[in-house]
Amino acid sequence: MSSLYLHIPFCEHKCIYCDFYSIAPKENPEHDNALRERFLSSLKHEITMRSEEDRFHSSYETIFFGGGTPSLLSPSTIDEILNLLSRSFHIRTDAEVTLETNPGTVDLETLKAFRSAGVNRISMGIQSFHDDDLKFLSRIHSSLEAKECVRNAYEAGFENVSFDLIFALPSQTRERWEANLQQAMELHPTHISCYSLIVEPNTPLYRMVESKQVILLNTEDDAALYEYTIECLTSHGYEQYEVSNFAKPGFKSRHNSNYWNHSNYLGFGPSAHSYWNGLRWWNISNVVGYSERLEQRLLPVVGEERLTPQQLVEEEIFLGLRSEGINVAGFQSRHQRDVMNDHRSTFEALLDQQMMVFDGEKLRLTPKGYMVCDEICASLQ
Repeated sequence: MSSLYLHIPFCEHKCIYCDFYSIAPKENPEHDNALRERFLSSLKHEITMRSEEDRFHSSYETIFFGGGTPSLLSPSTIDEILNLLSRSFHIRTDAEVTLETNPGTVDLETLKAFRSAGVNRISMGIQSFHDDDLKFLSRIHSSLEAKECVRNAYEAGFENVSFDLIFALPSQTRERWEANLQQAMELHPTHISCYSLIVEPNTPLYRMVESKQVILLNTEDDAALYEYTIECLTSHGYEQYEVSNFAKPGFKSRHNSNYWNHSNYLGFGPSAHSYWNGLRWWNISNVVGYSERLEQRLLPVVGEERLTPQQLVEEEIFLGLRSEGINVAGFQSRHQRDVMNDHRSTFEALLDQQMMVFDGEKLRLTPKGYMVCDEICASLQ
């Protein structure tokens, strides 16, 4: 099965840690509105152009509106885009349709309208339930607004509600992170993503760290918070199915799982990436340049790479270990290689150390192995 991703590059405000391509409003509302309308017209052109290519006549099981903050678009606009996708591609009737949103950008009536438009999964960028953390991260919502947004989503008819949290903030104690997770549990989300604070180049946070305005948490404390996160969420009925992702039974993100198992996906919008049968390509990361290309009936692709057989092998190992494991028989069928034999000594050591398990079908990391996933993957290259 295949997936569709749409990058909506508009935000109310750019957060200090974010390195995704997005733009915040300027002082001229007329300019902002004109830019948004131009983008939407171009997005529709790109969808139509891609649908004319025979190679993309596939069955699609997930649609994901990411960004940016896609919930800044009106429900009628989301409905229009979904209708265009349905006319252009074969979308399964049980498709997972996710909309990223931020508390403070939607109310109950808006969420009801998104649900009526066909969105059936909401993913919220909450990040913290402490107002001082939210202020540091330059989020536009409060803790109370975050909780209200989750409750409103359920009242609006969503049965699949996910949100993100960030840990390892500067000076964060275990007690404060425990309080965050406790408040999260009380809201009964079906899915939680917990990420350690990462400092990306060319972000305000990077400059704050470089100038010593911000002192990051040390590696040992970061690891201890991650270990507690796994213990807490799994004890509350969440299954860890990827390094940073936890879900109630039946609520794993099908879209993200498709990324991790090398399924095909098409990306639309500025900076969007696509992958199709070993070929990866990406769009220009500029909304004006993106629109200019499409207005000339040119696809906005600025780069591509054909993965070599060895790259496909390495990516499947890396992605498999980060998520639900490596299917040994499937791996051999796809690559004509015995992954167990290729890395026997490393895997045997990981099995002995209880960092990995083999159930007769899949090799997968244990919570202990997830703690050092990057190091394990690096040792297999």
